[in-house]
Amino acid sequence: MEITDDKLLRIALITSLIGIIGLIIFTPTIEVKEIQIKDINRGMIDEEVKIDCVVQDVAQSKSKSSYFLTVNDGTGQMQLIIFESQAAEIQSNNMDIKDFKDKKVEAVGKITEYNSQMEMILSSGDSLKITRK
Repeated sequence: MEITDDKLLRIALITSLIGIIGLIIFTPTIEVKEIQIKDINRGMIDEEVKIDCVVQDVAQSKSKSSYFLTVNDGTGQMQLIIFESQAAEIQSNNMDIKDFKDKKVEAVGKITEYNSQMEMILSSGDSLKITRK
């Protein structure tokens, strides 16, 4: 059996379609790993995770464009960084970031390190949700 360009093209097309269909089917079932703050380490840098925590403090950057939330889940405490674009997205939903103080929230973000401290950068404005007041 000889493989012609036409047969090779058909095989590539069918394989691509099967892969795309598989991605469409399985992508909604992929969830972000939920962790506790005490379990966050340097090996998790650039990994997207979800934490359930309470916002203890809200501080604004000197430029007034970013926010630094101190969050605690009972196992540890860390900074949650909200940059200008995420802050604008949250505020466009008629919420003030300062209203998150003392609220139980669910946050999804990427783990980073700054000045030898582990931090989490919020993924998007929709990645911070109040779960209980």
